[in-house]
Amino acid sequence: MDPRAVHLLLAVRSERWSMGAHIVLTQPIHADQLERLRAGGHRVTALESPRGLSAAELADACRTADVLICQLTDQVERRVFETTSLSHVATVSAGHEHVDIAAAAEHGVLVTHTPGVLTDATADLALALILAVTRHLLWGDRAVRRQSGGPWRLLHEPMGLDLSGATLGIVGMGRIGHATALRAHRGFGMKIVYTARRPHAAAEADLGAVRLEPERLLAAADVVSLHAPATAETRHFLNTATLALMKPSAVVINTARGSLIDEPALGRALQRGVIAGAGLDVLENEPAAHPELLAAGDRVVLTPHVGSATARTRRAMAAMAVDDVLAFLAQEAPAHPVPGTGRKPPR
Repeated sequence: MDPRAVHLLLAVRSERWSMGAHIVLTQPIHADQLERLRAGGHRVTALESPRGLSAAELADACRTADVLICQLTDQVERRVFETTSLSHVATVSAGHEHVDIAAAAEHGVLVTHTPGVLTDATADLALALILAVTRHLLWGDRAVRRQSGGPWRLLHEPMGLDLSGATLGIVGMGRIGHATALRAHRGFGMKIVYTARRPHAAAEADLGAVRLEPERLLAAADVVSLHAPATAETRHFLNTATLALMKPSAVVINTARGSLIDEPALGRALQRGVIAGAGLDVLENEPAAHPELLAAGDRVVLTPHVGSATARTRRAMAAMAVDDVLAFLAQEAPAHPVPGTGRKPPR
């Protein structure tokens, strides 16, 4: 869309917003944040969907909407921008791959997200998965419930992996990768290696982290933890060939995006003992896990994308999204825009 046309469109819309905007909210958020939107004089359509909405459903629901507040499971595709008059899409998530950013930019629609706030919660879950996999917690829980795990024996299988002195390989040393490395090094004495596009000076200085090429990292690490974004370059970073580079005793942790792993290949690697275990909070086709993964049994620990699922973190995410919406409707610059989208409303 021509920038002059976008400017004129926003000028017209800003006049309408002075009398209250129409906001569509796809899934429930905290009641106090919903009240903040309504207290601003805006009309809120709360769909309260129990699942993510398709592009067709969103296009139908947003015909008269100025703002869409969505979540990671909603498919905000090109047709949504082509068939509605939306000015702002606020996703209550750090990732925004479910939003067609190119289409948003073409139509002058601002997209905001909620980065940074979920760093600690996700890093905590990464450590929880590391412990669950390396100390066979699923097996232990089931053994106690079935009264099949005892009595204590010196040579008791399955044996766990000692984290102290083990090597943690971080794939993608961003905020969450760094936070995970910090916990692993200072809490468990793990050695840190990482792969990233650029050196991470703080990790190298504070944690003694060593930057390696991906192939060397996979060969060296006892635990490989994925923290890279979902891009064409990172898709199926772990596949049959790269899994074969890892130690038979090594484990994989993924709290980033499901597309980083070729799930059938990982499932077969686990079943054949190519690697020892995996802990996955994200899947390529959520919420379904590939049958090959399920066939790996206790070698894989699965959680349903709950990296940010703490009360404090989820409340902060909702507040951040609403802050950005209210700023935008007040013709101010939201704090968390996705680069390349939208235009600041004229004063």
